[in-house]
Amino acid sequence: MNTTTATGADILQDFSELADVRIGLDASVRSTSVRALNRLLAHTMAIRDAYKKAHWQTSGATFYELHLLFDKHYNEQVLIMDSLAERVQTLGGVAFALAQDVADESAIARAPRGRESARAQLARLLDAHETILIDARPLARASADAGDDGTNDLIVSQVVRSNELHSWFIGEHLAAQARTAD
Repeated sequence: MNTTTATGADILQDFSELADVRIGLDASVRSTSVRALNRLLAHTMAIRDAYKKAHWQTSGATFYELHLLFDKHYNEQVLIMDSLAERVQTLGGVAFALAQDVADESAIARAPRGRESARAQLARLLDAHETILIDARPLARASADAGDDGTNDLIVSQVVRSNELHSWFIGEHLAAQARTAD
């Protein structure tokens, strides 16, 4: 389908449409996986942005250490984001790409515009990782049950494992901050 929008832009595929791709999966399975992956993509885009905000605005005694950690995790979330978007496209879907998509789809709490303490940044990031992990695990199981091994592998090997590791690092920093505050 090729349509033209009010601004004159040619649309090759509407967001809600699924392209016919030959990867051995029924359209219903691919459609379900596309919706699930786009949700994880929106979460990943939200946490990526939270990491960059924290990277730019961290302060205090652990500034340098957190500044580097936040940037490392940001870059790793970018890689996950790219893998999720490419899987959506592989399944014949259209991947989320805009800030409005994130705002509409992700349940990750938005950070305030102001500068937060390192402790608040860490707590917010820990909550965001937990949101992703709570959503990702049942989506991985559902994709495996539907025979979509590629989506299952991506969710387990990249989304779950990376977010568990990031959550552990952030949790350890948060615990260390609590110990020094006592």
